[in-house]
Amino acid sequence: MGAVGILFNEHGEVLLVEHVFHPKTPWGLPGGWVAKQENPAETVHRELFEELSLEVEVGPIILVDMPLKNHVDLAYLCRTNDTVGKLSYELTAFHWFDPKDLPKLLPFHQSAIQKSLQMKQISDYKLWLQH
Repeated sequence: MGAVGILFNEHGEVLLVEHVFHPKTPWGLPGGWVAKQENPAETVHRELFEELSLEVEVGPIILVDMPLKNHVDLAYLCRTNDTVGKLSYELTAFHWFDPKDLPKLLPFHQSAIQKSLQMKQISDYKLWLQH
C-alpha cells in the first residue's frame, strides 16, 4: 500500500517532489509505502516529515486506486503552516506547480490532483482547508 499527500499553497499551487528512485517519472506527490500495521494517514504525516522536514495535518482521503491486484494507493488532502526544510536523500528537489502546468506524473498522482481540485470547491473541504 502506498499513501501520498496533496498540499496546496496560498496561490493554489500543488507541492511536487523530484524522486531519486523514479527516473522515468521523477516528479510526483510526496509520500511512500505504508509500514506494517501503520495507519496510511500516519504514513503521509511521517513521510512528509522525513522527506521534506514538513509538519502537516493529514485530512480526508481524496482518491483510492487499486492499480494491481495486490496493491492499493491512497491520496490524502493535507494542509500546513510550515515551510519545506531539508530534503531527504530520496529527493533531489521540490517545487510548487500551477495545476495547469504540471510535469509528467504517474496517472494516480495526476488523478489525485485533479480530484482534489474538484473537491476544493465543496464547502466542507473549503472549510477544512481554511482552518
